Amino acid sequence: MYVNKLTFDEPRSHLWYTICMRKQQLTHARTCVYNVNYHLVWSVKYRHPLLTAKIESRLKEICDEIAKDKEFIVHKLEVGECDHVHAFVSAHPKVSPSYIAKMLKGISARKLFVEYPELKKKCWKGRLWNSSYYLETIGSTSEENIKTYIDRQKKGE
Repeated sequence: MYVNKLTFDEPRSHLWYTICMRKQQLTHARTCVYNVNYHLVWSVKYRHPLLTAKIESRLKEICDEIAKDKEFIVHKLEVGECDHVHAFVSAHPKVSPSYIAKMLKGISARKLFVEYPELKKKCWKGRLWNSSYYLETIGSTSEENIKTYIDRQKKGE
C-alpha cells in the first residue's frame, strides 16, 4: 500500500482514496490502469436444483476456459444450493458486464448440455439458465466481503 503526502491544499478525500488504493489490485494496460470487478449471479431456469458437485466442478473449468478465451478473469465461482451461481469477475473496461454474463451463461450451457445430455432432458424447453442475472460492481474495499459471501454459499446435498 502506498500513501501520497497530503498538503493543506488537497481535499481530505484524496488521502482516503490513496490509502484504500492498493497497487497489487491495479492492472496496467496499454492505455489505462484499472481495477474493474463484478459480482455476477445467475440461476438455473425455475431454480431447479440441477447443479451437482460433478457439474459444478466442470462448470468452474468451463468458465475458466471462457474467461481466458474472452480476456477476462473469473477469480472465484461457486454454486449455491444447487440452483444458482455466484462469480467474482474482473475485466478490462472495454469488456462490458453484459458481454461477460452472455459468454459465461451461453457457452457454459451449451458445453454442459453436450457433456451431460441428461441435464437437457431435465430443463424445460432445453434452457439451463434463467434469462436474467444480477450484477454488482465491487469496490476495492469490499472484495474480501464478496469472496467470503461466495465461499459461504450453502451446498444443497
